[in-house]
Amino acid sequence: MTEVSFAKTFLTSLDSRPANLSPDHVEDARNFPARPPYILPRMPTEMSRPLGGGAHGPAPGQERSVTVTLRSLRNPPLDIKLAAQALGTSLLDVKQAAAARARIPADKLKILYNKRPLPDSKVLSEVLGDDPPTAVVFSLMVIGGAAAVLPEEAAAALEVDDGLSVKAKKGAAAVEQPQFWTDLNGFLMQRVKDEETAAELTTVFKNAWESNKAKP
Repeated sequence: MTEVSFAKTFLTSLDSRPANLSPDHVEDARNFPARPPYILPRMPTEMSRPLGGGAHGPAPGQERSVTVTLRSLRNPPLDIKLAAQALGTSLLDVKQAAAARARIPADKLKILYNKRPLPDSKVLSEVLGDDPPTAVVFSLMVIGGAAAVLPEEAAAALEVDDGLSVKAKKGAAAVEQPQFWTDLNGFLMQRVKDEETAAELTTVFKNAWESNKAKP
């Protein structure tokens, strides 16, 4: 007897027997034997709860921060330390803070990391990755060298205009300041993540503002 004929004979004999369960049979759960709930035994020693901070990360409600150091080994030599910078801080804000310390216009500074220039639109968390260190050192390139450093009188003139602080101006007077458009361009770079698009939008807003002022 070949294997095929044996299989046919075996299946024929199974078909002649009555089926104990139908294909759509569903057992009534009430007929199942009752089982008591299983309770895990107590541990011999209770596990300690993790404390906030340390290796487990910051406590709830606390944002991680990083100490940023900017160094320029060339002329002029700079060593600027910015403590407790939030990971959401943009490189534009870091650059502006360094510019205020070094009396150098922000557009004359370029931040480098691992010998690569970084765009102002990035934030610290994007540069440092998922596991950021507590301190980071950036290289700082000064365009124009020592000639870019402003004297103290010129640096003070950037903060004060006609005896009135630029930051204190409001309304249309604040829009007339160049710092307003610089801040707007930095904000747009953080949102669109592209320097050319941010510059184009800033130009559109500025032209629209000037054309609106020119209307009688």
